[in-house]
This record gives sequence, C-alpha cells and structure tokens, in this order.
Amino acid sequence: MSTENEGNEGTAAEAVPSAPPVPADAPQGAPGSPPEPAPAPVAELPATPPHAPHAPPLNPHAPQSAAEANWPPPSPPAVPAYASHGAGAGGPVWGAPPQPYAPEGPRRRGMGGLVAAVAAAALIAGGIGGALGYWAADRNGSGSTTVSASANPQDLKRDPGTVAGVASRALPSVVTIDAQGGDGEGGTGTGFVYDKEGHILTNNHVVASAADSGQLTVTFSNGKKYGAEVVGRAKGYDVAVLKLKNPPSGLAPLSLGNSDQVAVGDSTIAIGAPFGLSNTVTTGIISAKNRPVASGDGSSGSNSYMSALQTDASINPGNSGGPLLDARGAVIGINSAIQSTGSSVGQTQAGSIGLGFAIPINQATNVAQQLIKTGKPVYPVIGATVAMDEKTGGAVIPDQGVGGTTAVSKDGPADRAGLKPGDVITKFNDTAIDSGPTLIGEIWTHKPGDRVTLTYTRDGRTATAEVTLGERSGDS
Repeated sequence: MSTENEGNEGTAAEAVPSAPPVPADAPQGAPGSPPEPAPAPVAELPATPPHAPHAPPLNPHAPQSAAEANWPPPSPPAVPAYASHGAGAGGPVWGAPPQPYAPEGPRRRGMGGLVAAVAAAALIAGGIGGALGYWAADRNGSGSTTVSASANPQDLKRDPGTVAGVASRALPSVVTIDAQGGDGEGGTGTGFVYDKEGHILTNNHVVASAADSGQLTVTFSNGKKYGAEVVGRAKGYDVAVLKLKNPPSGLAPLSLGNSDQVAVGDSTIAIGAPFGLSNTVTTGIISAKNRPVASGDGSSGSNSYMSALQTDASINPGNSGGPLLDARGAVIGINSAIQSTGSSVGQTQAGSIGLGFAIPINQATNVAQQLIKTGKPVYPVIGATVAMDEKTGGAVIPDQGVGGTTAVSKDGPADRAGLKPGDVITKFNDTAIDSGPTLIGEIWTHKPGDRVTLTYTRDGRTATAEVTLGERSGDS
C-alpha cells in the first residue's frame, strides 16, 4: 500500500509501536529511491510515512531492539505490499509481495496540466452535447411539451442520512493542507477540525516536509486560508496535530465515532483532495478490519505500523490525513495508505485500485490527545526485539537485537513475563500474529499499562504469558 510507500524487506523490530502507516497522500518532495534493507524496527518503535498512500518495504531478517534501539532506524524495514500512502502514503499488505509506494502531494505544475485536461474534456463533452441537441431538434418536426422541475430551493434539500446530506455537513470541517518545505518541495494533503480551539488532525507524512522549516497553509471548503503550525507529530503512528494560528470563530469539529464497533460491510465516505482536487467525496464499504499495514515515505528511513480499517472507497495521493466517515457522518478513521499496482511510464504516483487503509479513530484520538498535551507521542512496548519477516508464522524474538544488543530487555515487560530469545509469538490476546509488523500494529492499538496475553511457542510447545505493556516517549 502506499501513503504512498512501498517495499518489502526483512528486518527485526521491537515489540513496541514503530513508524507511521503508509500515507495516502500529503505534501512531499521528489520521491526517493527504495530504502536499503536495514535492521527491522522494533515492535516498540514508530516509523514515519509519506503524504500519499504507499508503504515502504520491510526488511524481514534484520533484528531491532525494542526499548533500547534508536528510532526510527537508519533505513526503513520492508513493508507489506498492500500498505502505501495512497491517501498520502502506504505500504503493501502482509503476505502479499511488498510494492512500497509513497504517494506524494501533487506539485502545482502537474496540477495545472490536470486542470487543463479536465477543462478540455468538459469543453469537448459540451460541444458534443450541443451538437446532438441541435440535430435532435432539427429532426423533430412536431412540437413538444416539457415540464421543468421546481426551482424551489427547499425541493433540492437532501435527506440527512444520504451521502449528499452527510457530505454537506462534513465538508465545512474538512481542510486541504498545503505544506511547503524550506527547500521549496511540498505537496497537498487533507485534515479535519478536531476541536473548537483550532486543532487539525492529519497524517504525519502530510506535514513532515514542512514541520521544521517550512510553511503550512490550511484551506477550508469556503476558500478561506489560514496559517498553521505543528503541535506534535507521531512518526510511528503517522499522526500529526496542527493548530491554526488565527482560528476563526464557530469552528465545527467533526463528530468522532467508535472504530471498535465498525463492522465489515458498513458504508464509508472518504473526503479529501486527491491529486489536489479539494473537497472530493467518494464512497465505499469497510472491506476488512485489523489489517496489519506498514508504511513509509520511501526516503525518511522510518516506517509506521497500524492495525488498519480497509475500505474500497477511492483514496488517492492527496487524500492522506482526511476523514473516513461512517453512514452517520462520524469519523471512524484517518485515510493514510493505499495498495497500488505501481506507476506507469511518465507518472510519479499511482492511483486507487480499491484498496485503501485508514488509522482507526480510537487509536488516532489517543495519540492526538497526547500530542496536544505534551507535544510528544507515547508508545506501548513489550521490551523485546522481533524479526520483521512477513511469513514466519509469528513474531520471532531473535538471538540478538540491533547492533548486538540483547533481544529481551532486562527487567522489561517481556523479561518479567518469562519470554526468551527464540520464542515465536503467535497470538496477541485473541488476535493471530503472523509476523513482527502485525505484532507491532496490535501493540500500538493499546496504551502503556494495559495487561495483555501473549501466546508463544518454544521448542515445539505452546505457552501463554501475561504482559503489562511498558512505555517509551518520543520518536527518537
């Protein structure tokens, strides 16, 4: 998938949250070449995704240290092929050949061409329609009687429960984010009003290029623009919070739903700025839940991991950071990554093929509250390094962590629970674990202090361990 990121390589990572999911779309610079395989991120480490849907490749064989390893790692681990920052970035799905694709925000020069193409198509369609209309009128010798629809504005109102009704209420609270880095590179992504104080929730990969020395501009659906600044970023979760510098009065935050209660088949509505086309609304359904997705921007050297909501609503570069709504209009996720078949000759970004991934809003809300409170993310960890191979039948704790460090942190949660190098974790509570990245995504849906049950195999025997999750603050 892509945020748009791509790539699948083996690495090891700690059982701690790591880099952010594949961005569906967001501002980025020129796409970087695929990262060299490096030690996999620890399940306790976060990663950073790009502005468009795509996920960077994960390195399946390199081990990474959980609490002690520096994060993000020097180079991103391989990422599942289905996770990529499509809405801004993303990466590949676990088990599928990774094809990292890191979508980036469209550059203004390219957008001009797109607009011109759309205008030309409209003109041609208009010309053809007019010609056919004239021909039909000329052929019709007898007169005809027509009945016009009522022009009464009230007759045009849509029922609140329709897609049109939901969109009309949500659009005023969805913004297009223009991120321009200090080096002149940048792109567009999406965000939405989180509270009445002027906080905007989006993907980290959407604003990463302008977070330190660039400029961020937020545009509402009515065309009004406001400057914004970064309050905090969580690379491993691929979540960022902005604050409008001079927020207008009367801001209407989008209502937040409960992503834990979402069911496969539920209707979805995505709003964003695909390829710079602001205020675009698309629809679909929830195709799957708890999809393990790893994504990265393909150039920053770090990844993000999530247990994502999968949707077939069309998500493209520029949708990253935008809301995924349920049929009532409540936010159930943040569009972050897409699976893509890759770009064709002459194209820098690929588009939607009906495989989009969103960060569950329950997780994003926890992260946002922490960022608003302290400016730094907090990640739950188990204090053990796990290999990042995709098809190992579980999350393997290697003999050593990154740089020869111990794979199980002394006196850490895993150590206290009796886990050892060589153990293969196969379940996290009731969720089956087939790889290190899947374990990381599941750990990150929890909070430090949560008590979880790990099922593992050792020497052919299956056992369980009760683990109280530890914590790590910050991305470095």
